[in-house]
Amino acid sequence: MTAATHSPLFPPVPDSADAVLDGLDPEQREVATALHGPVCVLAGAGTGKTRAITHRIAYGVRAGILPPASVLAVTFTNRAAGEMRGRLRQLGAGGVQARTFHSAALRQLQYFWPKAVGGELPRLLERKVALVNEAAARSRIRLDRSELRDVTGEIEWSKVTQTVPEDYPAAVVKAGRDAPRDPAEIAGIYATYEQLKRDRATIDFEDVLLLTVGILQDRHDIAEQVRQQYQHFVVDEYQDVSPLQQRLLDLWLGDRDSLCVVGDASQTIYSFTGATPDHLLNFRTRHPDATLVKLIRDYRSTPQVVHLANGLLSQARGRAAEHRLELVSQRDAGPEPVYAEYADEPAEAEGTARRIRELINSGVAASEIAVLYRINAQTEVYEQALADAGVPYQLRGAERFFERPEVREAAVALRGAARAGGNDALLDDAVDLPSQVRAVLGTKGWQSQAPAGSGAVRDRWESLAALARLAEDFARARPRATLADLVAELDERVSAQHAPAVDGVTLASLHSAKGLEWDAVFLVGLTEGMMPITYAKTDEQVEEERRLLYVGVTRARFHLALSWALARSPGGRAGRRPSRFLNGLRPGSAAVGARTAGGSGGVERGSGGRSRKQRGPVKCRVCGRTLTDAGEMKLMRCEGCPSDLDEELYERLREWRSEQASQLGQPAYCVFTDKTLMAIAEAVPDNEAELTRIPGVGTRKLQRFGADVLALCAGEELVDQEEEGTPVPVTQVVTNQGQK
Repeated sequence: MTAATHSPLFPPVPDSADAVLDGLDPEQREVATALHGPVCVLAGAGTGKTRAITHRIAYGVRAGILPPASVLAVTFTNRAAGEMRGRLRQLGAGGVQARTFHSAALRQLQYFWPKAVGGELPRLLERKVALVNEAAARSRIRLDRSELRDVTGEIEWSKVTQTVPEDYPAAVVKAGRDAPRDPAEIAGIYATYEQLKRDRATIDFEDVLLLTVGILQDRHDIAEQVRQQYQHFVVDEYQDVSPLQQRLLDLWLGDRDSLCVVGDASQTIYSFTGATPDHLLNFRTRHPDATLVKLIRDYRSTPQVVHLANGLLSQARGRAAEHRLELVSQRDAGPEPVYAEYADEPAEAEGTARRIRELINSGVAASEIAVLYRINAQTEVYEQALADAGVPYQLRGAERFFERPEVREAAVALRGAARAGGNDALLDDAVDLPSQVRAVLGTKGWQSQAPAGSGAVRDRWESLAALARLAEDFARARPRATLADLVAELDERVSAQHAPAVDGVTLASLHSAKGLEWDAVFLVGLTEGMMPITYAKTDEQVEEERRLLYVGVTRARFHLALSWALARSPGGRAGRRPSRFLNGLRPGSAAVGARTAGGSGGVERGSGGRSRKQRGPVKCRVCGRTLTDAGEMKLMRCEGCPSDLDEELYERLREWRSEQASQLGQPAYCVFTDKTLMAIAEAVPDNEAELTRIPGVGTRKLQRFGADVLALCAGEELVDQEEEGTPVPVTQVVTNQGQK
């Protein structure tokens, strides 16, 4: 056995079956030793469900009860399946198959197809979008990119719920879904898509399950052969099983009952894809003699985080809520969750970035921090705030705002309209900049009214709406601004948002955060209309939104912050309300809409973690106009007002910033943004007090760069001192009058 095998990442393989049980708590041990008959494990967030089921399999294998080749463990992601295989190897049960539903089905389909059908298995489509687009064209229906994605999603939902094309319109009504187009049109596209696949001898991802089900139903000899191979089944994340996956599982089992399922109805957040917790909740009805074990000892989160999670579910309604688990934290006490109310969204993002910087300075790794939001359109303001704070970040499950296809397309269209100037007939009726931008966005399918439902159409609308709002804010700050001025502003924003894609704070939607955890989690934008989302109309849809927030809360191990903004932009009407889900949980909120200030665990005002008055409007120091654009607020003047920029100082600051960025191995904007450098070169501060008044110069940057900046402002020159070719991390200040 190598030394690596004994490291924390590679613990020694247990030397006996009983040793496999060492370290399990009583409930986990009960799961591990329940090796006969059906077993249902209700496992709350952070309770060690993967540990319990992998030790169950390993104990059965090591005790000689479960032959490793006869066990099939299935889950929903390749990452989860890989983790399960790794743990089983470490426990001495390396012969067990751990796969996703699709992976297991594809192997069986490839093996049995020649015998069941003859010839080679049809080619598997890697991406169905192109074929769906062709099917739409043949149906004389034109789909834009977002509609194409949503219609593809509807076809996938239909197939996993075993809905054929002719039944789709009725199924949509019964399920209460918001179809992205007329259901009859989608049904026609669906039927044509299926015909194109048959004509070209191809199958898609869902067909893998459907065809496997078909073969096992029609060929009893093949079904029996599969059942002889796999006799014991374990299903993880059972609350996410679709009707089609359940049908396949039933065929694998036959009339046997050696099945262990693990799940948590309170973490059902994918019902829009066909997942349903009904199979989990009905398990004991289908298997009256099943062993039921509840895992409620939470090893992930502090008592403070767990208390909030429990409180959130205590208000839930519906069938899943009736089966909720009351978690009990096994960790030492930690800080109370922080509730923060902000005047506007930029202030919320800046406060979040500031608190994240404080955590990093206190020793929390950036990779152990996450900012979670409801929709991907919320990312842009947080990307900017983190960049301004010098905090590296990475996006999970989303493209950077300005890299999204719809945003790039809109930027190209705006640039073309700006070049055309007064010669563009599209802009003839547009009397001001915002109406010009709306006219251009209209050519990309954008409308002022938000579309119903969720999915790609809504995401696209939100992205384009963000550009429309930016134009409104820009026009308010610069009434005489042209479309060309706005395009220049967009270009500057694009250049200021390139951040490292690794080893940074995670920016992720709540859906994409499922299955992950961090030391510190910031749940942002928790207002009515965003959480729950506006298009959550039915009681069940609202309850799924509550479960989504619960998933977000339970991602945090130690630090948890929940925040909302009363207005969208600085100076805007403060008409927003905190999410209804926080009523009765945040201090002083027993009555709907109540807000109180608090201490530990209370509602903080204006800035994430700092006691200060709610931020007032920022005035231009030249003309006195209220500023709303973040860049102008940094300059403390309107873009069009006269500038007293010291151009020589500005260039020296830029050169100094480039050298600092090179030494730190970071992008230049992580030192200071261009706007901050311009503000410094205009104000030319004489001391630290004057320097800290400039937006973008916080305590951390003052401590790190303040001496250099003030020296440059004083006309002094900075020279790197070296000893025998080794750089010394101290700069020597030499005045212009002294010798270099």
